[in-house]
Amino acid sequence: MEVYDAIVIGAGQAGIPLSKKLAEAGRKTALIEKRVVGGTCINDGCTPTKAMVASARMAYLAGRSDDLGINIPSYVVDFPAIMARKQAIVEQFRNGAEKGIQETDNLELIVGRAEFTSDHEVTVYGENGKTRQLRAAHIFINTGGTTKVPKIEGLKDVDYLTSSSILQLTTLPKKLLIVGGGYIGLEFGQMFQRFGSQVTLLEQGDRLMPKEDLDVCEVMSGIFKDDGIDVLLNTKAVKFENYGEDRIRVSVESPEGTKNITCSHVLIASGRKPQTDNLGLQNTGVICDKKGFIEVNDRLETAAKDVYALGDVKGGPQFTHISYNDYVVVTDNLLQGGKQSIKNRMVPYCMFTDPQLGRIGITEAEAQEQGLDYLVAKIPMKHIARAIETSETNGFMKAVVDKKTKQILGATIIGAEGGEVMSILQMAMMGGITYEQIRYTIFAHPLYAESLNNLFMALDD
Repeated sequence: MEVYDAIVIGAGQAGIPLSKKLAEAGRKTALIEKRVVGGTCINDGCTPTKAMVASARMAYLAGRSDDLGINIPSYVVDFPAIMARKQAIVEQFRNGAEKGIQETDNLELIVGRAEFTSDHEVTVYGENGKTRQLRAAHIFINTGGTTKVPKIEGLKDVDYLTSSSILQLTTLPKKLLIVGGGYIGLEFGQMFQRFGSQVTLLEQGDRLMPKEDLDVCEVMSGIFKDDGIDVLLNTKAVKFENYGEDRIRVSVESPEGTKNITCSHVLIASGRKPQTDNLGLQNTGVICDKKGFIEVNDRLETAAKDVYALGDVKGGPQFTHISYNDYVVVTDNLLQGGKQSIKNRMVPYCMFTDPQLGRIGITEAEAQEQGLDYLVAKIPMKHIARAIETSETNGFMKAVVDKKTKQILGATIIGAEGGEVMSILQMAMMGGITYEQIRYTIFAHPLYAESLNNLFMALDD
């Protein structure tokens, strides 16, 4: 039995900085990773997809250059070059993360699958059947999530794609059918439509993005339809089958009845599940909910003493920045004697469609449900100077504010650099700045941020 001070399972966006910080504090630390360093973010999520989004936007701009008085007679989407660029960026980030681990004293990277044998002991199954037994006083679980594959007739018999495997394609899909109208499906759908695929998107619900306000869903749905994406609501796939050479036939049910859709590729984007199945948690006091997510308290402690869970594996908001903040909470509490908590923390997020959707705080619907005395400020992007000048007039800015205190309760920005504008309002919320103060703030002209003056001008008495 090899003894360490700390074991971190999973080299993701919480696991890497956590293991380094523990090691730098003088604790002998083992970082166990079964696949590749960097987790979903670097390898299958943020890094590769946002690199590809940039290429998709360039194709979009080339296609509409006439709007700005520039004639581009034709352009070619070089899909292999796009994927090569994406992979080079992934490897750059991954290699940087690996180098940081290697250069950290007291930290050992162990490649293999970790399985608990008790609360503070794990067996690591490495290559060639080799195993190692490790023990530590503190163990941290950062194993993340993976694609949740629905049980649909025939799906297992077709060569379907996930958000990971689609990133390994070498040829552009001719006809791509996406199952799921969440953020993953929407980003990939718009991206591949702009690359030149014919995209059909299936959503079982009556609207896309059901957690957003209705006006948000309506605007984003219109944007996707304008891009040529066939959005089918209240529609679910019920059967998959191989249909001739390199084709898949999908039977779908909708209010109009059952029909067949033929495509070249299928992307399953109907949700994610935690990677807890093979961790051996049944040998510990760690408790999981019915979906397999690890239950933690506000300090990220599990039901087993000195065993923690960070990132997507614990459920809740599944974003890289939340995973990183989990690391901040744990290290401050453990190493600095802090009293950090994840309770009531702000959860900003951005969907990197074009235009972006940036969100912070509560929605208008949530304000109604909570019975708050609130006001809504809203301005369409077509009334914003910078948006008009750049021909980026899709979307709007919207904020929910407390009528009495004038504090900002939440905001949604759909527009170019929507996430950046949202972040300004997040900082205002953190600092207790009222919407009236923003209303009269001097912003540089003509930024998108300047239009926050105009947004809150709508609330003038």
